[in-house]
Amino acid sequence: MAIFGFAAGLPYALLLGTLYAWLSDAEVDLETMGVFSLIGLAYAFKFLWSPALDRLDVPILRKLGKRKQWIVTAQLMLGAILVVLSMLDPVSSLGWFSLLAGIGAFASATQDVVIDAWRVDVADEVATIDMLSTVYQMGYRIAALVGGALALFLAERTDWPTVYLTMGGIMLFVGFCGLWAPDAEVSNLTEAEAADEHGLRKAGQIHPRIRAWALGVVGVLWGWALITVGVFMVRSLGSDPETRPDSVEFISTMGPLVVIATVVIPSLIAAWLVRQERSGKHLLAEDLPAESSAGRLLDHGYRALVLPLTDFVGRLGWALIIILGLVLTYRITDSIWGSFAYPFYLGELEYTKDEVAVASKFFGVGALMIGLAVGGYMLTTLGRMLTLTLGGVLAAATNLLYADLARGGDIVQAVSNNTGFTWLVANLGGDDRLAKLMMAIAGENIAVGIAGAAFVAYLSSIVAKGYSAVQYALLSSLTLLVGTLGRGALGQMIEEQGYFTVFLLTTAMGGVAVILCVIEWIRISRQGRESGVDQTALEGA
Repeated sequence: MAIFGFAAGLPYALLLGTLYAWLSDAEVDLETMGVFSLIGLAYAFKFLWSPALDRLDVPILRKLGKRKQWIVTAQLMLGAILVVLSMLDPVSSLGWFSLLAGIGAFASATQDVVIDAWRVDVADEVATIDMLSTVYQMGYRIAALVGGALALFLAERTDWPTVYLTMGGIMLFVGFCGLWAPDAEVSNLTEAEAADEHGLRKAGQIHPRIRAWALGVVGVLWGWALITVGVFMVRSLGSDPETRPDSVEFISTMGPLVVIATVVIPSLIAAWLVRQERSGKHLLAEDLPAESSAGRLLDHGYRALVLPLTDFVGRLGWALIIILGLVLTYRITDSIWGSFAYPFYLGELEYTKDEVAVASKFFGVGALMIGLAVGGYMLTTLGRMLTLTLGGVLAAATNLLYADLARGGDIVQAVSNNTGFTWLVANLGGDDRLAKLMMAIAGENIAVGIAGAAFVAYLSSIVAKGYSAVQYALLSSLTLLVGTLGRGALGQMIEEQGYFTVFLLTTAMGGVAVILCVIEWIRISRQGRESGVDQTALEGA
């Protein structure tokens, strides 16, 4: 489990973090980096193909086990991709570079899905699921340090091709070790269970013909959105910078349409299905088990894409509008500019890779852990919604720390000096300038930790137990959607107006989430009063 946790964390760190330090050193422009970061959509939408991983086998490798065949395949593919990336120039071969990185992100997201399932399958009375989850997190965090801090240290002393060749070798070794990992076979369903695995074909359920229509429309909309974003990415990365599509124009025109296609219209379809079910229309009069693999595939797709939304609409009604708005905006302040962190530290502020590794990875990870611990304490003492709202305020406000750094960092430096932090860093071998960066990173990471703890608790509170995995994956994907789509436009804005203006904008974006937090807080409080339940008890439920 520790090895698999490491294998899950390493490609994520290398493809969605450290790679931007390489692109920054190669002097790739920020707009291109923003478009390049769209490969992160593979992690956001991994729930779309996760059902297929339970049904399909890898030729020849099936004998390794139901889960291991996909895990080992993904790890070997990732190792090979990292090795090939080390042989490419990110400037002259940007098209191939981005294509391989995108395939790598897809393989990494697939590996995450199967490792999560493997952890559940192999857990027993000795290696409990809690123990395995803890060990997984340890491996993942170690990989974040290896793919972040160690990679930066190594790049400072060698070069980026050497770094990615080394990391590729590590992934290939991990894939080789995975051949000896235990694997628990997924229990085989009886013929009757296989014909209606999800209970969607019993009397009183929506007729399969109507479900097929709903799934077809939602599938087409999701497919259109992904193809639209993919075409934009290919055109942007494969074109001359002078002739590439305008990122700001794309996000302002197509961005809202993507959100409408993936969120709004599917929610309206779900609302219509709930209404039909409650009015007794288009329902099965008797059980109708699936008679073909196509029928079972329909059930899997419907459960993955449509059923979570129908459950949300049925339980939450119009409140779903507020909830989706909050989910789409709450983490935007840190998600939208995260891809530009290394260009900001290394290019704009001109810190060395060693300094960034110490401040961002070692010290930054510690600050994030403190933030998570503080967030957990606040949840137990202040309640979920107050913590969520305060987390949103802090996450937005700490963008002003970076705005100050972009203007010289006089305010951050004064705070560092007056609190004795500069003295502490100096006595540990640093200087005033490093202390300033560490202070800003600490402020943001503690705020993100508090907001993250509160947001996970909030998402966990609104999902249904029967659909918790699928609904949580869906909401987590929507959390990344707006920030990921906006990175190309944000990169162009940085090029044209500078970092200071952008950090003011991201702070204002965070204000939208805070307003929605307050509205949701009022809704939950009112719901508690109407049901006669104390709000504190309601939040702790």
